[in-house]
Amino acid sequence: MKSNFIQRTITGIIFVAVLVGGILGGPVSFSILFAIITALTIHEFGNIASRQEGVQINKTLCMLAGVFLYFGFAYLGIAPGESRILIPYLFLIIYLMVSELYLKRKNPLHNMAYTMMSQMYIALPFSLLNVLAFHTSLTGSTSEYNPILPLSIFIFTWVNDTGAYCTGVLFGKHRLFERISPKKSWEGSIGGGVFCIIAAAVMAHFFPFMPTGVWIGLALTVVVFSTWGDLTESLLKRTLGIKDSGNILPGHGGMLDRFDSTLMAVPAAVVYLYVISLL
Repeated sequence: MKSNFIQRTITGIIFVAVLVGGILGGPVSFSILFAIITALTIHEFGNIASRQEGVQINKTLCMLAGVFLYFGFAYLGIAPGESRILIPYLFLIIYLMVSELYLKRKNPLHNMAYTMMSQMYIALPFSLLNVLAFHTSLTGSTSEYNPILPLSIFIFTWVNDTGAYCTGVLFGKHRLFERISPKKSWEGSIGGGVFCIIAAAVMAHFFPFMPTGVWIGLALTVVVFSTWGDLTESLLKRTLGIKDSGNILPGHGGMLDRFDSTLMAVPAAVVYLYVISLL
């Protein structure tokens, strides 16, 4: 038990250090880090999807498509308006769909579904991190890299998870979603939200490029959607009959286990910030 705790702690510290370092290191390290994370997460998803009877997806091409989508969004961040960069990605997706007509596999519809899920559930959310990281100038011709917004999503997610766990252990009585995750409680979720509001106030103090109210709104958006993201992955694992999505992170499971909350929080954060900018 003690050795497992030490293992989890060491892995957690390294994981956070790599993530924070990659984001703060600049646009190159940011892009390389999350391109690798995208590929590894899609590969892991392909492994667990293929455990279903008759399911056989092209993991290599799914990974390639996901990475291409990610770099496509990164390029759009650097060179706004150059949407033609995504045309090869569309050809890859078309090929993955059409190829099922000729491969004569046992369950082509499931193959198509899992293939598209690898893109919508994993590749697209990671790609949208670029929308948070790169901000177009007023002229629309140039952009600049700001690591704080993508980093804040992870900070709010970590604060929410820690606050929800501590509050849930101390005060949790009412189950949040017992059918899927018996340990989560309403008290824990509320506690996580309170801790995130405090974290948002701290972020607003040190990074006042957004008003405090907008920071708090972003934090609460992450709280709600990261919780749904966690529950979505729990539903996925229960459906597939697995405990962890993988074992690449000793003591913490797989990539999906670590990024499940982020996969839903990032798109929600992008939508929230777009809506705020329109108001």
